[in-house]
Amino acid sequence: MSGKTATAYPTREEVGYALSAAGVLKTEWLDAYAHVPREAFLPESMWPFDMATGRTVHVSRADDVDAWRGYAYADVPIVTQWDDGDHEGREPGRMSTSSASMPSVVFRMLDALTVDDYCRVLEIGTGTGWNAALLAHKVGEENVVSVEVDAAVAVRAREALVHFFGAPMEIIHGDGYAGAPGHGPFDRVIATCAVRELPFAWVAQTRPGGIVVAPWGTDFTNADGLVKLRVGPDGDSASGHFTGPVEFMKLRAQRAAPIDHEAYAPRPPDSAPSLESGPAPADLAAGDRFSALTFALGLRVPDCTYIAARKQHGAQPHWFYSRNDRSWACALTQDGQDTRVWQHGPRHLWDEVRAAHGWWLARGRPEWPRFGLTVSSAGQRVWLDEPGNWLL
Repeated sequence: MSGKTATAYPTREEVGYALSAAGVLKTEWLDAYAHVPREAFLPESMWPFDMATGRTVHVSRADDVDAWRGYAYADVPIVTQWDDGDHEGREPGRMSTSSASMPSVVFRMLDALTVDDYCRVLEIGTGTGWNAALLAHKVGEENVVSVEVDAAVAVRAREALVHFFGAPMEIIHGDGYAGAPGHGPFDRVIATCAVRELPFAWVAQTRPGGIVVAPWGTDFTNADGLVKLRVGPDGDSASGHFTGPVEFMKLRAQRAAPIDHEAYAPRPPDSAPSLESGPAPADLAAGDRFSALTFALGLRVPDCTYIAARKQHGAQPHWFYSRNDRSWACALTQDGQDTRVWQHGPRHLWDEVRAAHGWWLARGRPEWPRFGLTVSSAGQRVWLDEPGNWLL
């Protein structure tokens, strides 16, 4: 007897029941879930996010098939590639660059897509191929076109799809920013990567009345909002509301450079901080990056990235970095004390954050469904409640 304690992993049926009970896995996708298992599209070696520990872990099918299968079934995101493939070993890399999304997120997005039988669908970001396979099961392999920017990822997904369906599917190796020229028009477009600017090509390649579903966000945090757009009758624009928070890897053409803190604030600030009290610091400290408040701040404080440092001994620094110059601000919240604020550079970023917070309060603390996006050949505009009430 080895003495190793066995870990109880949920079965795929148990996960499916939980997703159904939560209202995420709807009736129209039950058959696809039952017949298209996620594990058929996962690599032998992968890095799931362990919800219990809050850490990314490595599992190998050859080393521990039970753990591998348990994570494959679980409602967790799984990294399948680091650093655009320039990574070796079992430890996580610097940046996750391809993954299998949480099943709950996958089916929430598919539900938003409102796919009818025999719809023609364009997918941006093939990844493992599981999402394309679910769509193909629903609408037919001949009606799904998927675009993948990474050659190695595209090859592996194509092989997995051929193995599963016994026939090739249309997997294009290319930059999804351009959509799939020459393959439209499509009834539906779904992106499994996040954008900061939704390409008009996706709208132009969708028929009037068709739907585009994509994660969209700002540089404020890595969190995104899921937007559902309907293409107008003339096909020259698309508009719709956000449905809620998600987080996806960014379209490679729109990745933001990581923040180099030392380039902004190489030394401790030499000026005395201002002392502030009021709701803004408390709301920010108590909130999370997936909240509608954080989303609104990103809209109202453009070209800015927010990073909350780890809380220690009741104190937590909140850093704000300007993306268009070297301005920065730090708001240090301390349990039971006023917030200490330092600002540096031509932009007074904390003042901008306070003003954005006041705007959010004055409009009744709007949640996700009140925000919307309109995309046309002239660009994109974010609005509150209805087009014309522009925010960005």
